[in-house]
Amino acid sequence: MNWKTIYKTDIKVSPLSLGTMTFGTPVSEADAIYVTHWALDNGINILDTANMYEGYTRYLGSAGGVAEKILGKALKGRRESAVVATKVGMKIGPTDGDMGLSRAHVLREIDRSLERLECDYVDLYYMHKPDPATPMEESIRAFNEIIDAGKARQWAISNFSAEQIVSLLKICDDNGLRRPVALQPAYSLLKRDIEAEILPLCEREQISIMPYQVLQGGLLTDKYKRGETAPQGSRQLEKPEWTMALTPELFDKLEQIQADARQQGRSLLQHALKSLLEKPAVVSLVIGVKNVPQLETLLAAVQ
Repeated sequence: MNWKTIYKTDIKVSPLSLGTMTFGTPVSEADAIYVTHWALDNGINILDTANMYEGYTRYLGSAGGVAEKILGKALKGRRESAVVATKVGMKIGPTDGDMGLSRAHVLREIDRSLERLECDYVDLYYMHKPDPATPMEESIRAFNEIIDAGKARQWAISNFSAEQIVSLLKICDDNGLRRPVALQPAYSLLKRDIEAEILPLCEREQISIMPYQVLQGGLLTDKYKRGETAPQGSRQLEKPEWTMALTPELFDKLEQIQADARQQGRSLLQHALKSLLEKPAVVSLVIGVKNVPQLETLLAAVQ
């Protein structure tokens, strides 16, 4: 596989990142460990998680931590072959102190994440989303502090707007603080908002992009057909609130993307993945699977 280096670092990542949002439910602990080991054995080196991830049982304010604990078990004896990314900022408890990017919360949560992951450090530590209740400089300084303490190699951001990224970079530069090296936005051929401002901004500022929702909950795998019910085991049936509605307008878009794929001699799946990876700033795509056959199919599509 064609690994890429995250801008301004020595961290090399595979074109696919193994996402862990479904670890716990519907992917059992045993299956999740097996999938993780298979991924590492077959050239997928970056593992993406968050302190809030706990599968389909997740609700606003629930404690999270399930995916990190499973990943910690999977990483035993394999830590050096993996690039581990986790996140902080979402609500993981009942109080205001259980969310956001305040220094106290961030420093507390990195220690909790490392304990669950059974690691001394993570390679990337993400601000999971902006926190309007905390001065941005305070948050940036906390992430720099974590790197200084050796608990993270680099820091990154997720779900930030172009305006917020520009403001954040100015604070970093004005105060001599480390910049984030990566951004994780939602991005797919069905959701291309970042192409207007964020993508060119990141290319210009040399911030690597590692998008999620790249297959839009399976809509870009060719399993959904106009006029047919969603297939068994699909995200649309299991967790419809995590997917787009199957409207005639959606199928119009899918059929156009399918036609574009055929024009380039690609399957819909290949086109959905490769079109994103061809963007200069995009280094790796976060994908979620239930089993190894799904992972094999995705891996074949980008090789």
